[in-house]
Formats: sequence, structure tokens, C-alpha cells
Amino acid sequence: MSAVIAHIHYKPESRALSIWFGPQRRRYTYFDVPPAVYQGLRDAPSQGRFFNQAIRDRYDGALVDASVLRTRRWRALNPGSPPNFPIMPEP
Repeated sequence: MSAVIAHIHYKPESRALSIWFGPQRRRYTYFDVPPAVYQGLRDAPSQGRFFNQAIRDRYDGALVDASVLRTRRWRALNPGSPPNFPIMPEP
């Protein structure tokens, strides 16, 4: 992966590309992204550079707020997570 990009996920049927950024793991979804662009991001030596050159400001995107339910589900699956990590939606 990348120092900037923590995780990527692509849904070919809807051409939606989700990217989790940085240690905060803020998730953005980009719409109508061709499969070749996803493959380029996945295989790029520098995903951050590829993102800036080929995706940023080229595709419509939106911040996806983390849900309380998703955070609780993650904690249930990761029992070693810090117990005092706040459970709240991202601003």
C-alpha cells in the first residue's frame, strides 16, 4: 500500500472506487471510475502519486462518514482494539 492510502476497494458493477486515506482512515468513494484506472492505482509503485495524477479532480467523489454500527462491528471483530477509542461518526 501507501503512506497516504490505507486501503482501496473497487466495485466493477457500479464502477465505484473507495479509498481509505491516512491514519484516520477517512473513506472517500469515487464514481464512474473505469476498471483500468482502478488497476492502475492497485499496481502503481506510488499509489498517492497515481491518485493525484489520475483520480483526484477527475472523478466525482464523496466523503463516506463512518457509522457507529460499523465501528462497533469492527471492535467486535478486533477485540484487541483500544477500549476508549471513541465511537462517533466522522465530522
